[in-house]
Amino acid sequence: MNVALRRDVYAVAASPCGAARTTVAGDMVLLRPSGALWLEAERTLVVADLHFEKGSAYAARGQLLPPYDTGETLRRLEAEIEAVRPERLVFLGDSFHDSRALDRISGVYVSRLYAIARSTHLVWIVGNHDADGPGGLPGEVGWELRIGALVLRHEPQAGLQPGETAGHLHPCARIAALGRSVRRRCFVTDGERLILPAFGSYAGGLNVRDAAFAGLFTRTPLAVALGPRRAQAVGWASLRGD
Repeated sequence: MNVALRRDVYAVAASPCGAARTTVAGDMVLLRPSGALWLEAERTLVVADLHFEKGSAYAARGQLLPPYDTGETLRRLEAEIEAVRPERLVFLGDSFHDSRALDRISGVYVSRLYAIARSTHLVWIVGNHDADGPGGLPGEVGWELRIGALVLRHEPQAGLQPGETAGHLHPCARIAALGRSVRRRCFVTDGERLILPAFGSYAGGLNVRDAAFAGLFTRTPLAVALGPRRAQAVGWASLRGD
C-alpha cells in the first residue's frame, strides 16, 4: 500500500459486525454494510434515499418494473432495526419517490411502517422528491437535525460544512484491481463530512468521481464500499470513473 493510500484510510477500522468504524467531525460513527449509518452513542440509525414506490411511479409512465421495491427496502430496513435496536430512526430525505407515492403505497407496507414507529422514534428529513413530508405517518418532520457535531440533512451544501451528513447524491464506487473492476454503492467521507449511499432497492447510484462530488471535501476522500457482509474502505487511487 502506498503512502498516499495509507493517509486516506488510516482513520477507518473494521468492526466485528462488518461495519467500518470512523469519525466525522470528531464523532464516532459506524458505516454498516447495508448502507445505514449507526450512531451508537445516540442509539440512532440513519438511512438515506429509500425512494419508496419508485417502481409504481415508473409503471404509471409505462416503464414496467417488478413492483417489489418498497417491500424489499422495508425488509432490509426491518433487518437493520432488528440488528441494532435503535431508539431513533432518521430518514435522510427522498424517503418517497414522488408526491403521489403515499396514494400508491400498499396498506400492508403502511402497517409495517406503523409497526416500526411503535418500536423507535421516527424523524423524517424532507428531500427534493418528498418535500411535502410523509403525510399522516407517525414521527417528526424537519429540514435538518443536529446530533452532536453532526448536521443531518438531505442535500449537501456548498462550501465548508463540518459535520454535514447527507444523502441525495447516491454515491457509488467503481473499484479497479488486477485488471478487473466492480461497482458498489458506498459511503464517501473525508473525516469532516459524510455522504450516505441510497438505501432504496431501486435508487441507483452516481460514481463518486462525478463532477457533482467535486469541491465537497477538504482533502482526498475515501469510499467505504458495501459488500454482502462488510463495508470496506477503498482509497481514492483505486477508484475509477464510469
